[in-house]
Amino acid sequence: MNIGVFCALLSALLFGISTPFAKLLVGAIAPLMLAGLLYFGSGIGLLFWFAVRQMSASTVAASQSARLANLEKADWPWLAAAVMAGGVAGPALLMLGLSVTAASTASLLLNLEGVFTAALAWFVFKENFDRRIFLGMLCIVVAGALLSWPSSIGTGIAWGTLAIIAACLCWAIDNNLTRKISASDAVQIAGIKGLVAGSINLGIALAMGNSFPQATRVLAAGLVGFAGYGLSLVLFVIALRHLGTARTGAYFSVAPFVGAVIAILFLGDAPTTLFWFAAALMALGIALHLTEHHAHPHLHEPMQHTHSHTHDEHHQHQHDFAWNGEEPHVHDHPHIALSHDHPHFPDIHHRH
Repeated sequence: MNIGVFCALLSALLFGISTPFAKLLVGAIAPLMLAGLLYFGSGIGLLFWFAVRQMSASTVAASQSARLANLEKADWPWLAAAVMAGGVAGPALLMLGLSVTAASTASLLLNLEGVFTAALAWFVFKENFDRRIFLGMLCIVVAGALLSWPSSIGTGIAWGTLAIIAACLCWAIDNNLTRKISASDAVQIAGIKGLVAGSINLGIALAMGNSFPQATRVLAAGLVGFAGYGLSLVLFVIALRHLGTARTGAYFSVAPFVGAVIAILFLGDAPTTLFWFAAALMALGIALHLTEHHAHPHLHEPMQHTHSHTHDEHHQHQHDFAWNGEEPHVHDHPHIALSHDHPHFPDIHHRH
């Protein structure tokens, strides 16, 4: 299995598992405060991990494989835009929409994130896709909608619905912008996102009069956030690096199904007919993606970037330092123009 597929599915698994646990905390913690604690927990945990790795890398400086592909100057504008869209505007619009929209309606509308993510990737950022990938994405999105289909749909207020739709668009923009910097260190990217989003959500929650819950609940929310938001986002960024945005978004869309299975197995929820129909559609959509075979003659334009790599057919370059033969390793390296034909995904080397 492609490492990107594995990371995307594991990312969805962690996020899906975290959802039922987050729901258990909703009754004890105000929603916006909980969102802030989940994000902040992920940011604190990941940046601690990042700092430990940085210190470890500095103590083994002679080992080229210990280097990290940290964010570079050109990456920061993309990261800032992604954080503003997904970490600031998205949560704020969602909370605004939820204040006047029934939860049943909101759960259906949130499936639009996958639709918007794929649409932007395909039609704005020109990521390649074919009929199989489109049908697979359609099956997964419809399955997600069926999984969240309520017995009755609240009408809410029109602008509240529009706010939730706008939040989904913000997260789709975030996903596509993050792909631009996915070659850089995933832990650093996810940690910064978590800290910024967490700080802003906590600030809004406190300004609205919410107070911090008991320390044990803060710790529980932080741990759930670290696993379900932090580690999940790290894996999501790695998947972006290997699969591109739309395919990563499609695999990640199985997260609600994972959450539903956990609720059925451990929280006493009973499976419905719609659940089994959604499961079949979800399986079909994933199967269509897993059996993709995209191959054609293609040209690699000259480029230069930094990321962890081995000397495969795409990395035939000389070193301007004494290389000790360790692989994979990290350094700034050029790619010369190369034309060849082989199966590939829209990864960081195949954005044509």
